[in-house]
Amino acid sequence: MPRATNAPASRERRRRALAAARGFRGGRSRLFRTATESVDRARKMATEHRKLKKRDYRSLWIIRLGAACRTQGISYSRFIEGITKAGIRLNRKMLSEIALHDPQGFAAIAQAARAALA
Repeated sequence: MPRATNAPASRERRRRALAAARGFRGGRSRLFRTATESVDRARKMATEHRKLKKRDYRSLWIIRLGAACRTQGISYSRFIEGITKAGIRLNRKMLSEIALHDPQGFAAIAQAARAALA
């Protein structure tokens, strides 16, 4: 009895791996084993970098807020403490957008934070 290799499924697996590696350079897009390793690593890195992107954006918002707070004569940490005490429930993303696009609005928020600290 001949040996059954399940060739259609194996071929489909190889086709999927090579299709996922399209655009990679050299053997990474043409050889099954290196393509599989490259795709696995790319997927792992994509997951890791999605998480890193969140950290990077939060860092950017904090840097923007720190600069905007300094123009208002208050430190970033005192500003955050002040808006918490004032009951202003805006996240850092929204605060940085306000600081960037509406300086007068941000000045009012900073004033409210300063008043809550006094």
